[in-house]
Amino acid sequence: MQGLTAAQAAQAKRNIVPRRSSRSFGAIFRANVFTLFNLVIGVLWALILIFGQWQDGLFGLVIVANALIGIVQEWRAKRTLDRLAVINEAPVMVRRDGRDQEVHPQDVVLGDLVLLGSGDRLLVDGEVVASDGLEIDESLLTGEADPVHKRPGDRVLSGSFAVAGSGAFVATHVGTDAYAVRLAEEASKFHLAHSELREGIANFIKYVTWLVIPIGALLIYSQLRNSADFGTAITGAVAGIVTMIPEGLVLMTSIAFAVGVVRLGRRKCLVQELPAIEGLARVDVLCLDKTGTLTAGGMDLDEVLPISAGPSDGHRGGPADGPSDGHRDGPAAGPSDGPADGRSDGRSGREAVDEALAALANLDQRPNATAQAVQVRYPAMPAGWAATASVPFSSARKWSGADFGERGAWLLGAPDVLLDGGAGYERAAALASTGARVLALCRAGDLAAAERGDPDAGVECVALVTLKQRIRPDAHETLGYFARQGVAVKVISGDNPEAVSAIATGLGIPGGDRAVDARTLPEDDPDKLADMLAANTVFGRVTPRQKRLFVSALQSRGHTVAMTGDGVNDVLALKDADLGIAMGAGSPATKAVAQVVLLDNAFATLPHVVGEGRRVLANIERVSNLFLTKTFYAIVLSLLTGVLGLMFPFAPRHSTLVNALTIGIPAFFLALAPTLERSRPGFVPRVLRFAVPAGVLCAAAVLLSFWAAHSGTSTLNEDRTSAVITLFLTTWWVLVLIARPLTWLRVGLVAAMAALFALALAIPFVREFFALAPGDISNDLTAVGIAVVASAAITVAINLTLRLAGTLRP
Repeated sequence: MQGLTAAQAAQAKRNIVPRRSSRSFGAIFRANVFTLFNLVIGVLWALILIFGQWQDGLFGLVIVANALIGIVQEWRAKRTLDRLAVINEAPVMVRRDGRDQEVHPQDVVLGDLVLLGSGDRLLVDGEVVASDGLEIDESLLTGEADPVHKRPGDRVLSGSFAVAGSGAFVATHVGTDAYAVRLAEEASKFHLAHSELREGIANFIKYVTWLVIPIGALLIYSQLRNSADFGTAITGAVAGIVTMIPEGLVLMTSIAFAVGVVRLGRRKCLVQELPAIEGLARVDVLCLDKTGTLTAGGMDLDEVLPISAGPSDGHRGGPADGPSDGHRDGPAAGPSDGPADGRSDGRSGREAVDEALAALANLDQRPNATAQAVQVRYPAMPAGWAATASVPFSSARKWSGADFGERGAWLLGAPDVLLDGGAGYERAAALASTGARVLALCRAGDLAAAERGDPDAGVECVALVTLKQRIRPDAHETLGYFARQGVAVKVISGDNPEAVSAIATGLGIPGGDRAVDARTLPEDDPDKLADMLAANTVFGRVTPRQKRLFVSALQSRGHTVAMTGDGVNDVLALKDADLGIAMGAGSPATKAVAQVVLLDNAFATLPHVVGEGRRVLANIERVSNLFLTKTFYAIVLSLLTGVLGLMFPFAPRHSTLVNALTIGIPAFFLALAPTLERSRPGFVPRVLRFAVPAGVLCAAAVLLSFWAAHSGTSTLNEDRTSAVITLFLTTWWVLVLIARPLTWLRVGLVAAMAALFALALAIPFVREFFALAPGDISNDLTAVGIAVVASAAITVAINLTLRLAGTLRP
């Protein structure tokens, strides 16, 4: 099979698929400009410009600011995502002009001959033309977890991935014609996923939108009835309506998400969907796959220990001859001159073992990590060895093998799967308990019977092979971070339980000395499985299906589960977890389904990932408290002034000044500030418990201050100035409460806002610009006194509501 020629490939349709990590600049522009809030504020702005003074139309600049900031931040996030997505895209192996070559996924064309190996993701549809034990997992498309054997002529679909064997297929559908792209066309677009945070904010906005219509109508009617000046009436009504709208809340949320993406991008962490940032904060259980996560990528072949048959009483001996360094020889130059079963004499047995290992390691053109480690010592296929049949490795089977004709059938895989108490079993267990990865090299009477699991397959251990795993240098410190943060760690591995336990114990993982063999777990009883997961930390011999069950069992107990992994056997669990985290060196299929990819494979990045999520969520809750307090005091003021037939206590420019100093500027800094607060459920009730009492008391204080000033001989501007002083002081105190715990930076922030307001009152042209008239000392002191009393009442009310709910922040 020669594949396409370069000329044919240049003319064929390319595999162009929009990236799911971001949307176009046009979409970003439309999403930030053409919004309901911009429409409402735009109409109100036009009314002020027509009937009022331009200074009262300053709030309209929020449209421009919101749009510009939102577009710039999301564009930065888009550039980061797109740049990292290119790094994350694994190349595709194709054959063109008879030569195998790697091409970018978008350079695959219709009719290309695509080559497959274990772990490769299928990016296009096609028809199989060659198969060497090729098994395809189509679970992401069909929901069926069992891999499907593929033979020439069979159809393969994009979105699936190879889990065993190798093969090739001809691309029949590429780009947007491919099955997975058509199936997930809508889901693959940029979107903000469903979450408590997004849903809560959306509900706030929906309810406020419905309230604006009747309250706004009532307010307009009352202002027109109270004022002979039509412009003043419209200005007062607009002031109330604008203040009700939390126009900056969505903006601040989007900015916090986007900045989180950019920050993580600098650490080579690709967040494939912005809402994954929120999931980072809620994680309380982290499931780690040992290989590739706690251990570094790759392994080193350590020892090859031939096993003698021993006497008939079942005694298991050590190496067949001499010291263990005798295994260091490479494969013999020629065929063995003795029996190939490794039991006749020492030298010929070792030659057979070396040649069998060399043959199995060099059989697959796309070797896995184990085969690559063996190839370092055995780099070539020995002479006279040719496979007539082979069984590729799969994570479910846990062994691979081949029939080499007169040389016999050989298997290489997990001792506790291949050996059933036979020779070498106890020795393998003892080696595994030291933390080494142990494989059994076995002869089999019948390869096909061994693949079926037939006990009469005649499997007999010939040698044990140990591999050294490389522990990540940052693993110990990272695990310590999660322990301090209260995140439970579960080590879930397909390896021998003793080997997993040894590594977990060495890393100081609590409960690491008690490894559970997953084959003993109750798969048909989710409650018992959840109990076992709660009581234990380390699990070995976990199948891909069990990893998926583990995730669902933990979720059934109310946990938010993150799953890390790098191998094909982790894909299903990554997909089902609340947050899937893939290693950059992992299989393409693993990186495709994960929400977060650690491109530089740095396990130490995980604390930053979780910390960034917590920062975003905690800070969004802070700014939500600010914005919703404003919304509630505006609703109460609008209702009361409308029902009582009073003038509105401040003008739009007053609202612009106060909102900028107590919400807009502080919210921007608070939304991006560092924090280590853990995420807690109940976002919506918690915000309401803060914003409702704070907003109601602010409104009552402002109305009382306005009424007290209005009952005298002062002008409307002086009355409104008294109300503005009370409004600023009460909302400034709300800012102080929200900023807790008060660090030096936060103290500086709130102090700066108070200083700016004082300057606005003191500087003549600023005072004139914002229509402030602090001339009546009696009214102004009364306003300050009312604000002090209201601030104390706000503190008591908020603490009381939070304490009753058991959520008082220390």
